[in-house]
Amino acid sequence: MEKLDYKKRDKVFYSGKQGRWDRLTIPSMTYLMIDGQGDPDAPGYARAISALYPLAYGVKGVFKAKGADFVVPPLEAVWSADDPSAFVTGDRAAWKWTAMIRVPDAADENAFEMVRATALGKLARKADAPTDAETMLSVRLDVLNEGDSLQTLHVGPYSDEGPVLAHLHDTVMPDLGLTFASAHHEIYLGDPRRVAPERLRTILRQPVQPITSR
Repeated sequence: MEKLDYKKRDKVFYSGKQGRWDRLTIPSMTYLMIDGQGDPDAPGYARAISALYPLAYGVKGVFKAKGADFVVPPLEAVWSADDPSAFVTGDRAAWKWTAMIRVPDAADENAFEMVRATALGKLARKADAPTDAETMLSVRLDVLNEGDSLQTLHVGPYSDEGPVLAHLHDTVMPDLGLTFASAHHEIYLGDPRRVAPERLRTILRQPVQPITSR
């Protein structure tokens, strides 16, 4: 049985060229999502990620049993702030985030709730678990619609994204007559636990819309 690998099938959505912003039309996609706010190095973000993965692998198990196995895609997150400059200045307390993992569009609420019930049962039997039931119960199955977007590849530490985003906000988008349509999106192609910071690869995506004069 061949596994569906989104990074291969939808390669354009998981790739980019460093130093160049490409304009893409992103289709709607289904995700497991969880919301939070603040510094991603704080414990709350780690608990959220630790809740997402067992649920994603649980959904994978459901599809595998039906003969429709898939490779669990990389972690993603959308980031917003009341003032977008918070991402340029590094004001992490102002960051609002939704961490997420893509799942097949055919995933439904009934199957997801069965997966969650199983995961909660396993969690209750674990000592010193990296997440908790409240966090796992906060995960939802939802659809993200982004449409017209600008996308690039960033290579290096997450903390070095500021100048790249500043160039996007101050030069690229105004030159194209575009403004923000929804939250900034990142796809993490490297695992910071295993990859040196200077070698991390991250897809940066910004949904956009035309600037309209009033």
